Amino acid sequence: MNRTGLAIALAIAALVGVVFGVYPRLDIDISAFFYNRRADLFVVNAQTWANNSRAAARWLSALILAPACLAIIGKLILPKRRILIGGRAALFLVLTMALGPGVLTNVILKDHWGRARPIDTTELGGTFHFTAWWDPRGDCPTNCSFVAGEPSGAFWTLAPAALTPPQWRLLAYAGALAFGAAVGLLRIAGGAHFFSDVVFAGVLMFLLIWIMHGLLFRWPPTQLSDAALERPLVRAGEAMRNALSAVLRRFCGQSGKPS
Repeated sequence: MNRTGLAIALAIAALVGVVFGVYPRLDIDISAFFYNRRADLFVVNAQTWANNSRAAARWLSALILAPACLAIIGKLILPKRRILIGGRAALFLVLTMALGPGVLTNVILKDHWGRARPIDTTELGGTFHFTAWWDPRGDCPTNCSFVAGEPSGAFWTLAPAALTPPQWRLLAYAGALAFGAAVGLLRIAGGAHFFSDVVFAGVLMFLLIWIMHGLLFRWPPTQLSDAALERPLVRAGEAMRNALSAVLRRFCGQSGKPS
């Protein structure tokens, strides 16, 4: 998560944004490669392995996130015990997943950017008109094409990659990018997203992760220690335990009264 990575991400966004903005039909041309006009379908959608691969990709992201979620839940339940992983790392993984694929992709963009999916456009067997990536005035009412949802979740793996030891980090970044690109290609082949949807999903996830990593790990004015981030969890856990104890005492006291 350095300035070189930021420069590369911004350069990719600028290049794809300009080229596919000036020549938006490139998106149609790429998607048309996977569309069988005689059968009127995207052939990948008829393959069982495609759905299995999508499910496996979602499970993989969930399994990578699980230790962070369990660490936070465990700290709330047992506030005096040592947290499973560092407080900053756990918060970083949970926040980037929630704010990236969760809020930015699915709440803000996909439900308010009316770009129709390839499979829904008139050029590829649908009834909606095609719009460029920058135009939110499409026919799609909700859960639209821009940006790509499942690839956003796959590109999120850049977050755990950023936490790997330095000697493994470059390899981890490469693996995360390859994972995101593979899921993106699968969604393009299935007519669910255009090429530019996938590229901007990756760019936006990187930018969000870059900012959150800076806030939690790199930038001194906002950088906090693991202990500082764990203290609110300890207080919240103790408050929950005290409230539960009070409820149990009251319940046991009432049940012990003679009728």
